[in-house]
Amino acid sequence: MIYTCTLNPAIDLFVATKDFQPDKVNRTFDEDYQANGKGINVSIILKKLGVDSTALGFIAGFTGTYINDELKKLDIETEFVEIDGITRVNIFVHNIDQEYKIVNRGPKVEKKSILQMLQKIKELPDQSMLFVSGSLPQGVDESIYEEISKISQQKDIDLVLDISSNKLLNCLPYHPYLIKPNKEELAQFYNKEELSDDEVVELGYDLLNKGARRVLVSLGEEGAIYIDESHLLKVSSVKGNVVNSACAGDTMLAMFIQKVQAGFTIEKALIYASAAGASTAFSKGLSDLSDIDELVNKIHIDNLKGGIENGSN
Repeated sequence: MIYTCTLNPAIDLFVATKDFQPDKVNRTFDEDYQANGKGINVSIILKKLGVDSTALGFIAGFTGTYINDELKKLDIETEFVEIDGITRVNIFVHNIDQEYKIVNRGPKVEKKSILQMLQKIKELPDQSMLFVSGSLPQGVDESIYEEISKISQQKDIDLVLDISSNKLLNCLPYHPYLIKPNKEELAQFYNKEELSDDEVVELGYDLLNKGARRVLVSLGEEGAIYIDESHLLKVSSVKGNVVNSACAGDTMLAMFIQKVQAGFTIEKALIYASAAGASTAFSKGLSDLSDIDELVNKIHIDNLKGGIENGSN
């Protein structure tokens, strides 16, 4: 069974304007509301791929109810912990060729609710898969990532971590199944400003040596680099009109895991994952995945140990 855990979910409001200016009434010509949060996005994409999952996380107020109701409409199981306050609303403004992102903090979580969440994770079936993705709400210390990692190891749960916290490094001794930093986050973990591809590879191997079983580093429009004991691969992306970069990494991650579990080679899974990420980047919200077959043929894999594989192969 697959579970996703979004500790700080949100409603994402996507709006488009023709001319976004300060001190003026900026009227939109398009808008879209979506239940969101990185783990929730993974659950939604998995559902579109025919894979069931259960969404965990904290929800609050009428906005939290909206998220729960939207997931139920998609036939996605939920086991949220309800807390006081209002689940946050994030705003993404697309203005001609620019994108503005307004991301709120979210409600404060009390200790009793944190303990309730950890208990839910302790009760997950052994040998499940658990995605833990996104930021933390107020009141939740970053040490929760290490606690979840410890529980996952004890229960033989395949833990997938997509978090920006430096505490990720503390989770590696518990051997997470996969970690997915982007290039900026990877640089932050090692107190560096920018990284070349060679440095991404070097640090990726260091993450493996510290305990991660698989490392997938998102490079944005440049694709991604994947590293495990047997593979060192770089997958390209697709150029296009980026409307929504916020959810592309979640879509890529969900597609990659689904294809691997379906028996695809790592190479082919990465090609589909990159295509899916690009598809969401070109959409207002999460992609409907209708253009995946077209995008796959525009992507190639570089085997950094030698060799190239095209998406059409």
